[in-house]
Amino acid sequence: MLKKTLIVLTLPLLSVLAISVTTRLPASPEPREGGWSVVSSQAAPQTARSPQRAGSAVATAPDTGTLQKVIVENGSVTLNLDLNQLNGISHGTQNLQQVHFAVAANSFFPILIFNDLFRGIEPGSMTLIPTGAIPVEAALNAFGAAGTSVSQATRLPLQLRASLNRLTVEKLASGQGFDLAIRDSNTGFAFFNLQGLQYVYDPAAQSLTITNGRLLLSKEFAKALGRPSAAGLSAGTIAIGATMQPIQITQIASGKPTSAIMPPMPNGAGTNAPTLVPGPDVIVGDLEDVNQLDPQAVGTQVGLAIGTDSCNNGDQPIDWFALPSTDHPIVPQNLYRMSGGADNNERFEQIGQSWVKHTFEALEDFVCGTCNTSGCQTGTHLCPGCSDPYVSFLNGDQDQIGSRAWINPFTGNFPANADDHSGHTHNAVSHRILVETSDLIPGQNPGASYFGEAAYIAPHEYTWCQSHPGQCNMFNNFSYRQFSVSGGPTVFNFSPVSSTVRMQPALKAWEATGATVTQVEPDPGNDGIFFVGYKVTNDGGVFHYDYAIFNMNLDRAIQSFSVSFFFGSPSNIGFHAPPEHPGWPHDGTQGDAGFSSTPWDVTEDTKSITWSTETFATNQNANAIRWGTLYNFRFDSDFPPTPSIATIGFFKTGSPVTVEVVGPAFADVTPTPTPSPTPTATPTATATPTPTPRPTPTPREPPAPRERPTPHPRP
Repeated sequence: MLKKTLIVLTLPLLSVLAISVTTRLPASPEPREGGWSVVSSQAAPQTARSPQRAGSAVATAPDTGTLQKVIVENGSVTLNLDLNQLNGISHGTQNLQQVHFAVAANSFFPILIFNDLFRGIEPGSMTLIPTGAIPVEAALNAFGAAGTSVSQATRLPLQLRASLNRLTVEKLASGQGFDLAIRDSNTGFAFFNLQGLQYVYDPAAQSLTITNGRLLLSKEFAKALGRPSAAGLSAGTIAIGATMQPIQITQIASGKPTSAIMPPMPNGAGTNAPTLVPGPDVIVGDLEDVNQLDPQAVGTQVGLAIGTDSCNNGDQPIDWFALPSTDHPIVPQNLYRMSGGADNNERFEQIGQSWVKHTFEALEDFVCGTCNTSGCQTGTHLCPGCSDPYVSFLNGDQDQIGSRAWINPFTGNFPANADDHSGHTHNAVSHRILVETSDLIPGQNPGASYFGEAAYIAPHEYTWCQSHPGQCNMFNNFSYRQFSVSGGPTVFNFSPVSSTVRMQPALKAWEATGATVTQVEPDPGNDGIFFVGYKVTNDGGVFHYDYAIFNMNLDRAIQSFSVSFFFGSPSNIGFHAPPEHPGWPHDGTQGDAGFSSTPWDVTEDTKSITWSTETFATNQNANAIRWGTLYNFRFDSDFPPTPSIATIGFFKTGSPVTVEVVGPAFADVTPTPTPSPTPTATPTATATPTPTPRPTPTPREPPAPRERPTPHPRP
């Protein structure tokens, strides 16, 4: 039986195959909107329009044949940069400077090949590594480093020089007018959009060359150069040559997949590959996309999902048994917005959360690097170094996601009926990432940044940690990625801005803007961790105090937050929490009522301000900060920040703890922290009856790889 993932991965591609391969192809490249054409090779090269752009071709019956998804095994890139254009020098001639790069091994830049013909590109990127006869720093000096006497006409702009070591060629989302761009992989800053591209695929050598690409100045880069009107002007050319390797080979009959294999990766890991650590260690290796799966809004909300690639960062297999087994990872998904202030980074808020995807079979893929299946039972385990894809459709499949209320995030434990959907009917947003449209509409959120976040919580990590105390890999499961948002008022599009930041919660993106983030582990060995972040901005003598608490995997949850201060009464007191899901039958909440969304109460005295929700004894469904959620607290003051103390009270069990933050006070007043009592252990959840078992698919044997030479880029 094919894993449903393979079917879902293949089905969106069938629209590409609707153009019959028997249709006569034009004899020469034909420029299209977006500026690219395709050349594919069989016995002799043939030229074809982009399958994604060809609107005039006649669609026929679905095709039969072999569909391959291939990625870059290795390659090289040459940029011919026009220094005159980059530096705003109008000589009427070009001043070309070549910069050479190698493509990082196993870069995830997937292209689709059907019956040996190039059919399209999927989202992905190629990491570029500068090469040359002299070291990179010497090369930069040769281009004219700051402070030298080298003329402006021979220099690369400072912004580009600073990013040469971290450039990527990235596939853009459809509808952006360009297919590829060159970005800084750390910041997401776009330097060039690529136009006029020709793709030549040689099936015999399994090689791809991309030629005739023009480097057009992006709006961001033109603005940074001080010449906004130069956006869209050509600043040189690009040539790419790459050896490709298949990662998925699917047989298609009458437009439907009949079988699929996942070939092993022949070479070592790329530069982004994690180093394997002792024990099992599941992480999010990549956030593929954020997707609104249904165009309908329900009331004021839309439902989203995030595509994820898990990676086993450890040297031991991870258990991946499907329900009714309770020994498999679960996948929560979150969405955040950073906004406010002069730089749009004053506050960091969670604006959406989903239920959790229950994983059901591991495909031994290699997004993370070398996939080692030796001695590993595939399918029911994610083998060392291997990855497993769950596209956004699967992570948002309402019948296979269950409530977070069933999960103990520290142990990873949950009952066998944790995804029981009997007794209710789904609508367009049920169980997915619930987000208010007002939090996404670009016109209502000018300058805001958005971040998708996901995690894999695995009970196997906890049980392994209990028997191997020195190999606990339970606190690096979250990863995040920045996205831009367009569209609205009810249908939204999301485009990646930068690469996935692995093994860090999204709150770390706020830390990168100057916020302070502290990790807290209140009961080591018995419960998880949470983070407290804060940032103070000065608005003409009025100080804005913003605090964020992110509960990563703390089962006891958080019930109160208090900040000490010494002078002045806070004003503009605020609170923010993501929307809670409504109650559903069998959702794990008390009385199936769902968790409360009631804002926290605020109390003040002369020395502190406290936010709190109901206690566990009063209401087990109270609006506590449960695992995988982030809440915000804020106020204004006329007094500047001084070291202060925050007190965090827990919801289920345990005594309060204190954390160093800042609060309003005169500079010579510093509070004395109160020692934190030792919290008590977290009670263990009780499992409920087990539903009917589901069959587990049989794993497949992959074919042996072969080595191929790297083609040279065309000039």
